[in-house]
Amino acid sequence: MRGFDEFAAGKHSLDAANAVGKDMFPGHMGIVFTSVVPDQVEAEFTITNNHIAPNGFLHGGSVVALADTIAGYASAINLPKGASGFTTVELKTNYLGTAREGVVRGVGTPVHLGRSTQVWDVKILRRSDNKTIALFRCTNMILWPKT
Repeated sequence: MRGFDEFAAGKHSLDAANAVGKDMFPGHMGIVFTSVVPDQVEAEFTITNNHIAPNGFLHGGSVVALADTIAGYASAINLPKGASGFTTVELKTNYLGTAREGVVRGVGTPVHLGRSTQVWDVKILRRSDNKTIALFRCTNMILWPKT
């Protein structure tokens, strides 16, 4: 798992979580992890013009990027022993609100942690008033070494 090897191998501190994606997509999006424990992963970003759609509201892709990043890191630290990685096989987002400024945060919790799949729910909220912006569900397939 490119970038995730040390992080997934039990060194999943906040510093490690933030370092893993610093020069990749999470860093580009300004995503910062605030809590990384096996049963709950949290991250956030401060809205910039790069997160806004031409209609002036938070771009839906920004929301999905935050949620999918949280679900991915959560899967990485919850891989079954011997697994070689994971890949997203399904994701769904229900948008309930939006934001134009401030901080957007996400809280990911496991629904199912199996040997072949993991299912994660991520709630995306405005940090200023804790209002839910979106509900996200992601299914990740667990990958195993080829024998």
